Amino acid sequence: MSVLPFPSCPSPNDQDAEEARRLLTGQVDFLKGVVDMAGLPAADRVEVCFAGRSNVGKSSLINALTGRRGIARASNTPGRTQEINFFTVADSHFLVDLPGYGFANAPVKVVAEWQALLKRYLAGRVSLVRAFVLIDHRHGVKSVDEEIMSLLDRCAVTFQAVLTKEDKVKVKDRPKILQQVRAALAKHPAAFPEIVVTSSETGDGIPTLRHIIRSLA
Repeated sequence: MSVLPFPSCPSPNDQDAEEARRLLTGQVDFLKGVVDMAGLPAADRVEVCFAGRSNVGKSSLINALTGRRGIARASNTPGRTQEINFFTVADSHFLVDLPGYGFANAPVKVVAEWQALLKRYLAGRVSLVRAFVLIDHRHGVKSVDEEIMSLLDRCAVTFQAVLTKEDKVKVKDRPKILQQVRAALAKHPAAFPEIVVTSSETGDGIPTLRHIIRSLA
């Protein structure tokens, strides 16, 4: 039996899942929003970031991971996240919500500034151990996703694909979309060799992603 490239990450055992749940839903606080590199907090803990095109569900995913409805603001308006938002997890992690890339409901100049800040952050943040690139399961990898993955390749930042909104995709359509995602990831040397399929609505994949984050400490 052949092994698929970029298989889905296995679920953690019950003990590991519970320990990760306690960490990610415990002492989690919004620290600050950053609009320039000078405002970054000290790089004194393990840091993971969430990148994705506008309205892919970054804020909703962070809310699901932390068990809090509003710790990261969610909106149906693309481009609402206009800064790099840092969240502390106990004394071990930063969770970082990056500005959405691609289409945004903002002036072109403002979007360009977000993109420049995003690139400087990814290239220069020494405590960043993994980027989670969020991909809308309904659409698969788009050209704007390819751009961020290529940037992560150049910055030598390991990234892991996280598919969002699984609940909005018909079961019969999922294999074809996953095939497209795997083919796209195969082009990128910085891609971690497992993907995570999630739904912030149903909770699917959330224990797995929590366990991954905890294991990076």
